[in-house]
Amino acid sequence: MPSEPTMPRPSSSTDALRRLIGLRRLSIAAMFGVLLIVPWLLDIPLPGASLLPVAAALLVANGLTRLRLSRINDVSAAELFAQLCIDLAAWSAFLYFTGGATNPLISLLLPLVAIGAATLSAPYAWALAVLAVAAYSILWDFNEQLDIYDSGLAVHWHLAGMWLTFALSAGVIVWYVVRMTAVIRSRDQALAEAREARLRGERIVALGNLAAGAAHELGTPLGTMAILAGELARNPALDPETRADAALLGTQIDHCKAILGGLTLRAGSLRAEGGTTLPADAWLHGIIDRWRSLRPHVRLAARIDCGHPAPSLVADTTLEQAIHNLINNAADACPEGVECEAGSDGQHLVVRVLDRGPGIPESLQAGRELPPSLGAGLGIGLLLAFGAVERCGGHIAFAPRPGGGTIATLTLPIAALRP
Repeated sequence: MPSEPTMPRPSSSTDALRRLIGLRRLSIAAMFGVLLIVPWLLDIPLPGASLLPVAAALLVANGLTRLRLSRINDVSAAELFAQLCIDLAAWSAFLYFTGGATNPLISLLLPLVAIGAATLSAPYAWALAVLAVAAYSILWDFNEQLDIYDSGLAVHWHLAGMWLTFALSAGVIVWYVVRMTAVIRSRDQALAEAREARLRGERIVALGNLAAGAAHELGTPLGTMAILAGELARNPALDPETRADAALLGTQIDHCKAILGGLTLRAGSLRAEGGTTLPADAWLHGIIDRWRSLRPHVRLAARIDCGHPAPSLVADTTLEQAIHNLINNAADACPEGVECEAGSDGQHLVVRVLDRGPGIPESLQAGRELPPSLGAGLGIGLLLAFGAVERCGGHIAFAPRPGGGTIATLTLPIAALRP
């Protein structure tokens, strides 16, 4: 069955450029805020004819960057460097007309350097730092001073501006670094989950190879045993009770041969080998009935409601075995009886197995990699269940049951199960 096409996931570089666009909005707001507030609050005239084009140019650059970001899936390091240089040039021009290095807003060049260090490779980050230091040095001697009538008041407002600029710089740096750290944690988590899925897949492949080898090696001795059992069952010299035992032994040997023939399929073969198309409720009822016939001494209460009409799906043998394994684990934990609930929301088929056993280990509750041995009922069968369900795009989750016990929830996308 062909898989559905997926849209390309945005790269970390596009995420960095998206965050830079957000910070640039803050820069534009700060520039227009200075133009509006400083003359009114501090009674300091500003060269609006020179500053407005700088803020407007940065606004246009931000709009063009947003338009470009909507059309690309990746951004080169050189482009990120160029985008930061645009911000550096805009603030340098703004500071040139407002006192240069004497303007407390000069400290806003530092967040740009910090962002470059967190986003760019080492050569580009150092180049941006050199450009920022060069701009600071040039603005030290080359600038247009503002006309401030009271020198004492100028010093007071300069110190206040330095404090405000420091607070803004600290907030911007912390915000950006926290966002970057969250992205890195998310990426590491995704890599860890992919690594665990790959290791689990390797273990399933190894189990499949072992199953094929076991079926090949056990075929000959089972065939010999079947011949001997058949001869004993037909031997007139034996009493009828012994011949009946021999016939039963032959039946059990045939059953073992059938199980060996399906080992490779149970270990993760293709869905096409699994069976026919059935309504979801009929498929689930069949699984429940077969499990009851295998373990009649354990009470299983089943509630199945997949809607009317129930969605049709392929009777996948590996998924059937996965549900069997979940019910077996619950029955091993609580021989007094277990419950199974199944339903559909139109997009997902959800099967819940509930027991009143001692509970599930925290490693399974968190969905981490299965440990090598978890005791009876939580070994190879559960590993194969995880593999079969994940191959169809579903997942298995474990949670503690209120009042004691465990709830195992198997979720499958119906689209992946359709013929």
